[in-house]
Amino acid sequence: MPANSGFQISLDVRGWPVLVIGGDEEAADKVQRLLDAGAKVTVISPTMNEPLRKLAASAKIIHRGRHFRANDLESTILVLNTMRDDRELSHSLMRLARDQKFLVWSVDQPDVSNVVMPAVVGCGHLRLAISTSGQAPALSGFMKEDLERILDGEFAAFVDWLGHLREQAKANEPDADKRRALLREALDGFRLLGKVQYPKVWLDHRASQQASVSPASTT
Repeated sequence: MPANSGFQISLDVRGWPVLVIGGDEEAADKVQRLLDAGAKVTVISPTMNEPLRKLAASAKIIHRGRHFRANDLESTILVLNTMRDDRELSHSLMRLARDQKFLVWSVDQPDVSNVVMPAVVGCGHLRLAISTSGQAPALSGFMKEDLERILDGEFAAFVDWLGHLREQAKANEPDADKRRALLREALDGFRLLGKVQYPKVWLDHRASQQASVSPASTT
């Protein structure tokens, strides 16, 4: 399947019903992210791990302790399927998604998903989504770890301060051009600086490529 960079959006799921199929660590991660975003989450799985059981016990999620049924989709806008080994289920969900017009993601199966789940870096109000169009998902994970080390508590406080400054400008400065100038001035000097450190296996590969096309190699 050719790589598809997709059309990046941020989905507002506050108050909307979302279905998660599966009860393992992958499911627990997606459920917590959905709850943080304000979704109404239902988990479909005969078994669940301890974090999910605690969420169900505290009524933060609805749990249906069985396998998926088509009538579970009522009013659902998004389905996250974490069952890696059930290709029949994944294909069935994709067919239903086309018929009933909902979004579906099946873990590690982009050919039967109509959305992708990028690696997300969170720092206060900031969210950075990292995707390699399915070509190198492990790289997204490495970049997420490094960016989380760079974007620390001070950065979160900086974003908060910018938000307060924007609200003050909206309240006190009626001229839109002057407001934009004020906010740009607040960002004067900000830079996100960094350098990519490539692994040795890639550097060796690049060196061998360059050697193969050098003039000396053709004589």
